[in-house]
Amino acid sequence: MKIVIIGNGLIGSQLATRLADAGHDVSALGRGDGIDTTTGEGLDRVLVGAEVVVDLTNSPSWADDDVLAFFRDSSTHLLAAGRAAGVGHHVILSIVGADLLPDAGYLRAKVAQEQLVQSGPLPFTIVRSTQFFEFVPGIADAATVGDTVHATPGRLQPIASSDVVTHLAEVVAGPAQNATVEIAGPEPLGIDELVRRLFATTGDGRAVLTDPHATYFGAEIDDQLIPAPGADAWIAPAAYGTWLGSTGSRRAS
Repeated sequence: MKIVIIGNGLIGSQLATRLADAGHDVSALGRGDGIDTTTGEGLDRVLVGAEVVVDLTNSPSWADDDVLAFFRDSSTHLLAAGRAAGVGHHVILSIVGADLLPDAGYLRAKVAQEQLVQSGPLPFTIVRSTQFFEFVPGIADAATVGDTVHATPGRLQPIASSDVVTHLAEVVAGPAQNATVEIAGPEPLGIDELVRRLFATTGDGRAVLTDPHATYFGAEIDDQLIPAPGADAWIAPAAYGTWLGSTGSRRAS
């Protein structure tokens, strides 16, 4: 099966390796390959013969207007190019609970992307994932004021990127579901706890202040508004403590 992944970062690079090992003809491409999804540049060329396209693109700017324009333009061009190339399955990676946090501009943009795919010309599967363990260091850095991290106790159910890839590869190699599926880690944890446990492992000296008004993607979350997976979600095996004990957590930090 010829599979084209647009986006070769954390997930795209791992996914390409996993699918290639399974015998698929796969490429993971980005701007360095002459592709610009916001204009459509290069898409007709790279999608020739593709049976599946996996959209793992991300906006270079998270300003509300910029990120919304990015996902709308990118999805519009990818869907049009996929239709012209005869692609039979369009897969995107989105975020669990995106529709529950309308105050977050990034998540509003992901919902807009989902809507374009759902109403678009191609058979599709939307995979909604919870936050990745690997992004906890970035969350901590974004929430740092001086030497203190202001972290919400609002809980996530985060997942290792390797587990994301495991399930995503199954979706990509399977038939289009014309539906949304969810994946998540095995345990809900407060963002403040995630950061504290990371720092205890890496030796980071910053203090962590539990702050109920600290935001996640620009929105306040609490135990009554958790971006949590539904009952039918696929639950990954790797717990946060297991990941923290691996070399992966040290590289991420």
